[in-house]
Amino acid sequence: MKHNVLFLLTLVFMLSYSLHAQRGVRIAYIDTEYILENVPEYQEANSQLDQKAQKWKNEIEVKLGTVEQKRKDLSNEKVLLTKELINEREEDITFEEKEILDYQQKRFGPNGDLMLQKKQLMQPIQDQIFAAVQDLASSRKYDIILDKSTDGIMLYSAKQLDLSDQIIRSITRSAKRNQAQSKAERKAAEDEELLPEINYELEEREKALEEKKQARESAVEKRRQEILESREAKKQEAAARRQKILEDRAKAKQAKLDARKQTIETPTAEGDEDAAKPADANESAETKTRAQLIEENRQKKLKDREARKKELEARKQKILEDRQKAKDSINNN
Repeated sequence: MKHNVLFLLTLVFMLSYSLHAQRGVRIAYIDTEYILENVPEYQEANSQLDQKAQKWKNEIEVKLGTVEQKRKDLSNEKVLLTKELINEREEDITFEEKEILDYQQKRFGPNGDLMLQKKQLMQPIQDQIFAAVQDLASSRKYDIILDKSTDGIMLYSAKQLDLSDQIIRSITRSAKRNQAQSKAERKAAEDEELLPEINYELEEREKALEEKKQARESAVEKRRQEILESREAKKQEAAARRQKILEDRAKAKQAKLDARKQTIETPTAEGDEDAAKPADANESAETKTRAQLIEENRQKKLKDREARKKELEARKQKILEDRQKAKDSINNN
């Protein structure tokens, strides 16, 4: 950049020196930034662009806030979720964050909507400034007209050489003429909140950008479909596992109920047998003494009690084994 500035200054001095012998060199300058600040159309369009940019920023902030809330909710609910559900929700959050970044790049990136519309806004004003400079240089015989707002550093500039106000007046008169000739079109453009028309080069760039955007959106949509299909498959697999666990639990529960029912019914049946046995014993009591009958009944009751105790112990052991099998089945699933 320094080499360019030195080259420009050298060229100016060489031209000044070569033309000084013939006539005085007429040099002037303009301040593009000052001109733009005083062009109403530019300020109005720039204000509209700032409003759009603020609206886009607010949308991005809202989306980022939503994603951050989802991340906090997931952090609070992790202890209640399975690993598959955690991974699924983390994948959703990551996907949403990528969409927000893509949207932010689309709006504020180097080739985003904001930069394109700024160029779209600047191009007509720059064309008007260039046309006004050409007319003024031709009509007043200026040899050189510099731009104070560019990278070329001006260590000193006399106010009488500043043509910025004249350029502003020229642009204002041209704008008034255009407004008088195409009032209906300008009204329609204001209703639609349109910025100044773009040039063909900008249209080509926008077309290329639109094609890239469509390709990117197509890839994003394809990836979204793949994620949805994978997610659905995981849901079905998880549902099948849950159904199997419920079935195993139901079987274990039914086995416990059956075992408990048998335990309750068995003493009753054995009690009936005990009630029947004294009747049989009474039939043979006629040939035995009372002491012998009492002793025999006592021995039978002891044997029956011991048998029932062993049977109850075996059933209890079976119930415990069934419970352990059910727990192992649940843990394995």
